[in-house]
Amino acid sequence: MAVTVLIYAAIIILMIASLWTIFTKAGKPGWAAIIPIYNTIVLLDVIKKPWWWIFLLIIPIVNFIFLIIIYNNLAKAFGKGVGYTLGLIFLGIIFFPLLAFGDSKYVYGEEQPSPAPPTTTNEEPTEEN
Repeated sequence: MAVTVLIYAAIIILMIASLWTIFTKAGKPGWAAIIPIYNTIVLLDVIKKPWWWIFLLIIPIVNFIFLIIIYNNLAKAFGKGVGYTLGLIFLGIIFFPLLAFGDSKYVYGEEQPSPAPPTTTNEEPTEEN
């Protein structure tokens, strides 16, 4: 029983540290990870969703759908794809620490440079005498 409690405590500490680091990478206060409900509001702020989405997480069935959307947007916020979203959903104990302590960077706030438009001139060449 004591071993089980220690393993459970270690997992909780790992997940809190992961969320703390994810918030810090996103420019939010890390301490928000240890405050219930507020940490969800901060997570919604990290993925640029309105705070009232927290009420959608209370509704049965709807909460599963919106949790998948939240995890997908979290993966996108750090430049990851759908495969990483699936990892967050099914293997969160592995993928949250990878997101936090890996080399991923928060990219939602950064503007992607747009390619320069091609320059064309509509002038006809002039012949010099």
